[in-house]
Amino acid sequence: MALSLSSPEFDDGGRIPRRFGYEQQNVNPPLEISGVPEDAETLALVVDDPDAKDVTGQVWDHWVVWNIPPETAEIPEDWDPSVEGAVEGRNDYGEEQYGGPNPPNETHEYRFEVYALDTELGIAERSHADQLRTAMHGHVLDEAELHGTYRP
Repeated sequence: MALSLSSPEFDDGGRIPRRFGYEQQNVNPPLEISGVPEDAETLALVVDDPDAKDVTGQVWDHWVVWNIPPETAEIPEDWDPSVEGAVEGRNDYGEEQYGGPNPPNETHEYRFEVYALDTELGIAERSHADQLRTAMHGHVLDEAELHGTYRP
């Protein structure tokens, strides 16, 4: 079975509920992970906004988490990754936490990406998504995406 990522709050390609927005409750939506390879040592998660590139000149990172235990099947709403021993990196709001959708001008599509890795990552806390992706290079066993939209 292939790695899969879903949410009970929105369908793939569907609208992310407003409460998960940065200027609303700013809590992560619950996520469900299945099909993790048996030889996975950890999971990593990146949430970003590729549509922000048109406005900011870059893909905007909203949440960066690594060293999630591979047996994690559910990430609850308003999750504290440190309870599970996972590490949160720095998002583009300059925070080490989930930063919800906050498109400035129109509907944006958000990517929720999960990666099954064959190692635990020893990168510095506060690392950005680019640093995480560099550290993951050559260690990704499988990956899955979930897409959602959000309007201002």
